[in-house]
Amino acid sequence: MRKYLTRSIAMIGAAALLTLSACGTEREGAAPADTGGSAAAPAKGFAADALIGVALPSKTSENWVLAGDLFTNGLKEAGFTSDVQYAGASTTVADQQAQISAMVTKGAKVIVIGATDAAQLTTQVKQAKEAGAVVIAYDRLITNTPDVDYYIAFDNFKVGQLQGQALLDGMKAKKPEAPWTVELFSGSPDDNNSGVFFNGAMDVLKPLIDKGDVVVGSGQTDIKQTAIQGWKAENAQQRMDSLLTSTYNGDKKLDGVLSPNDTLARAIITSVKGAGKDIPVVTGQDSEVESVKSIMAGEQYSTINKDTRKLVAETIGMVKSLQAGTEPTINDKDSYDNGQKVVPAYLLPPVIVTKDNAAESYANDPKLAPLTQG
Repeated sequence: MRKYLTRSIAMIGAAALLTLSACGTEREGAAPADTGGSAAAPAKGFAADALIGVALPSKTSENWVLAGDLFTNGLKEAGFTSDVQYAGASTTVADQQAQISAMVTKGAKVIVIGATDAAQLTTQVKQAKEAGAVVIAYDRLITNTPDVDYYIAFDNFKVGQLQGQALLDGMKAKKPEAPWTVELFSGSPDDNNSGVFFNGAMDVLKPLIDKGDVVVGSGQTDIKQTAIQGWKAENAQQRMDSLLTSTYNGDKKLDGVLSPNDTLARAIITSVKGAGKDIPVVTGQDSEVESVKSIMAGEQYSTINKDTRKLVAETIGMVKSLQAGTEPTINDKDSYDNGQKVVPAYLLPPVIVTKDNAAESYANDPKLAPLTQG
């Protein structure tokens, strides 16, 4: 059985998967995980107006802000009582832990969690399960606990693969012949998805790095070196400033930067422009408005369309199924080993977006379609 090894980066430490030498094996887990523990069977139906808790991380991207609004309105339209909470900007882990515990106390039948820290919610999800609630990990897998019932997300390993391929395609379009010099960025180490994105990208890039066609100019290839704490733009800009000063202060040319999301991509581009350098090929993710504008202006090369409207709608569909006492739709029962169990998952397909296909990709998005016309 093939599994994604999706444990928190912080818990993996210096294991081989955090180096380039292991990036080609990320879809292969270790021995099958223990699926036992305190997790109870999902509730067999509950009241149509039951309380549904939604615990989201800080508002670090447009998509998290949109998700909160969509959950609030969508759950209300479906007849449920909702409690949608965001973790604070400072003590985010403690905030989310307290919010989930409060939802349990209020009697929530389902708790949807976009984890602030994938490895720091084991106590709270255990409380939820012991109280008879169903726990759905939203967008970010919750790790090292048997008390997660379902996982719903876009296919994040595929996101990384698409980013890696977009980086190559963009560089080849500018400079047809190898070698290409790149720098690597990854997300926050407390976000389980950061390692999945990074390893997906390395699944594409590592063979060319081994071959010498892609060269990491700084030599910083370990995910611990490339991580950006808190997904904060200022941290990415500071690291890019440092890289430009230490590695690209002469005539050495930077061809591309692997950026895991749009917020960091724009910070990287700001740094490069501030240094008076040519903008390299820069990847992204999340289809943020300013990044779509940047793509159409020919600066940021790509983003990933992960339509939050679809993800929230599918999650609310899961809640409706649980309320009716039926099993939610699952399309992956094998891949997502969180260290304690293989979590049944529903995955949506991500879409790579460049200037060439932006109009088509966002044709049905009322916010982004106007930015891509003409």
